[in-house]
Amino acid sequence: MTQTINEQLFEKAKRHIAGGVNSPVRAFAGVGGTPVFVARAKGAYIYDTEDHAYIDYVGSWGPMILGHAHDDVITAVKQAAEDGLSFGAPTPSETTMADLIASIVPSIELVRMVSSGTEATMSAIRLARGYTGRDKIVKFEGCYHGHSDSLLVKAGSGMLDIGEPTSKGVPADFAKHTLTLPYNDIDALKACFEKFGDTLACVILEPIAGNMNMVIPSQEFQQTLRTLCTEHGVVLIFDEVMTGFRVALGGAQSHFGITPDLTTFGKIIGAGLPVGAFGGKREIMECIAPLGGVYQAGTLSGNPLAMRAGKAMFDKLTQDGFYDELTAKTEYLVKGLKDAAAKHGVAFQACSVGGMFGVFFSDSLPQNFNDVATKCDAKKFAKFFHAMLDEGVYLAPSAFEAAFMSSAHSYEDLDKTIMAADKVFASL
Repeated sequence: MTQTINEQLFEKAKRHIAGGVNSPVRAFAGVGGTPVFVARAKGAYIYDTEDHAYIDYVGSWGPMILGHAHDDVITAVKQAAEDGLSFGAPTPSETTMADLIASIVPSIELVRMVSSGTEATMSAIRLARGYTGRDKIVKFEGCYHGHSDSLLVKAGSGMLDIGEPTSKGVPADFAKHTLTLPYNDIDALKACFEKFGDTLACVILEPIAGNMNMVIPSQEFQQTLRTLCTEHGVVLIFDEVMTGFRVALGGAQSHFGITPDLTTFGKIIGAGLPVGAFGGKREIMECIAPLGGVYQAGTLSGNPLAMRAGKAMFDKLTQDGFYDELTAKTEYLVKGLKDAAAKHGVAFQACSVGGMFGVFFSDSLPQNFNDVATKCDAKKFAKFFHAMLDEGVYLAPSAFEAAFMSSAHSYEDLDKTIMAADKVFASL
């Protein structure tokens, strides 16, 4: 049987790239089949190596909020590249970006640029530990904060038991300092703080989960967490790598009206280029070197290409009505998908905030990771994914990943997606 170009490329990639991919989810392990190798992208579309076009709802996992290869962003990158790719020295564009972020997100008084979301969360946790002088941290089951050792941890035999590594290579001595709680569970939260509150350095949370598909926590959960952290002197870290400048201009914290102590951001601040940041209260951030004793550094931090690309992007995001239009498009698509599923009697749920949405093959919207893992039909999602791919629609190749809208998506694109879903739902 003749191989497709994608199949040939995947076999070739496996020769010298571990697993044939440079990030696990790209391998299509969750849905089966062969990864789509992308040759180029423009606007709301990606194009594979056979020049097949797909309406893209992955958007490089969130940052392509203006769509791919936006003219103004590309121009900014070209102009920055002509001046040099990296200096390892301060540039004016770093200050411009820091000022922008601080003006948009009121909880940010000082910020530090890094090169990835993983680096941002890792550094924020180290900073919280240095600031408080405590070791233990709390994360939530189903929330992903990058692949640093302290965060690749699952709960022990009991909800408040010592954590265990979920990846080989992570020492148990690292994992024992990480407590893992069920997401969106107020009782578990209160029990944890009652037992460990005064020994906790920080709690890190995806304020809207995007790595167990999309789960929106209750306002009460968010408020309870903020109150408990304040009472016990625990640093509250919002991981807004996925939600920052995506669900609203001010991120999930503006959506919920909650003020975290520290916030982490990802590559959206560089319009998709490799970059991240963490920032927050001045008194905490002043503990970072060179002001304080918590060390963090990076040659590529504040890379000029990413800073100038991000500035071009923010010029669009800060225009009146940008998020109203983005939200309207997302809600239009979600309603269309739900109506199409209901028409064919398919158990299907969807939710959205701003330009982020999630889809589930279940009878009700999941509230935590256990719901996603036990009440959602991942096999049906895999069938749906491949059938939609055949119809020219590219979704995340996993039942555990959120999806994203861009301003480049037209209502014609959305209608094509809904029509494709209607056809696929009829076949499930």
